[in-house]
Amino acid sequence: MPAAPCTYQLHFTLDAPVSVTVGKLGTFAFPAGRYVYTGSAKRNLEARLRRHQAKEKKLKWHIDYLLTAPGVHMREIKRSEEGECSLNQATGGTIPVAGFGASDCRSGCGSHLKYLGRL
Repeated sequence: MPAAPCTYQLHFTLDAPVSVTVGKLGTFAFPAGRYVYTGSAKRNLEARLRRHQAKEKKLKWHIDYLLTAPGVHMREIKRSEEGECSLNQATGGTIPVAGFGASDCRSGCGSHLKYLGRL
């Protein structure tokens, strides 16, 4: 029986540059353009994805702070059976904020958020 997907990638766009305070990580300038965030959920994947899509929520994870910023539009959610870090490392783009979404990463990803460029 195939493994159920537990890893996901959120593909979203940001209409205009925005400065966002990302919890204790700090305040960062995010350029307009396309982004992908790689995450995982050991259980309740669909509930996690619904939470990510909600505009109003308690800010808990780094990605929550960015997704609730003005001008963010979710474009696609991809589910995967591949490991979170290997999927993230296979994704192109640049790292806009070191450590973003990767505070528990032990694979040297540097960030689980990638900037894919202008719209």
